[in-house]
Amino acid sequence: MTLTEATFDETLATTDELLLVDFWAPWCGPCRALSPVLEALERDGAGRLRVAKVNVDEEPSLAGRYEIRSIPTILFVKDGRVVDTVIGAVPRAALDAKVAKHLSP
Repeated sequence: MTLTEATFDETLATTDELLLVDFWAPWCGPCRALSPVLEALERDGAGRLRVAKVNVDEEPSLAGRYEIRSIPTILFVKDGRVVDTVIGAVPRAALDAKVAKHLSP
């Protein structure tokens, strides 16, 4: 799912699952490396987790609003609020730990 300025706020407010918002750019090597990891996370967490992408080149105002200074940056959003952040291309295990933390009751 791709988010834009027009769809961002509504998506955050209406998504029931844990939402991982990936701020990325097509020219960013670490972003491209992280993409299949995020796809696998979403596939493995079907029904409990969703991944959305924000292209910082196309949506600079969203990147500015969340003070994105380095990409990839992933915001973890639960109940419409940012509850965690990961900066950089981290290993799958690090993302799994964050997801587990925020999906636990």
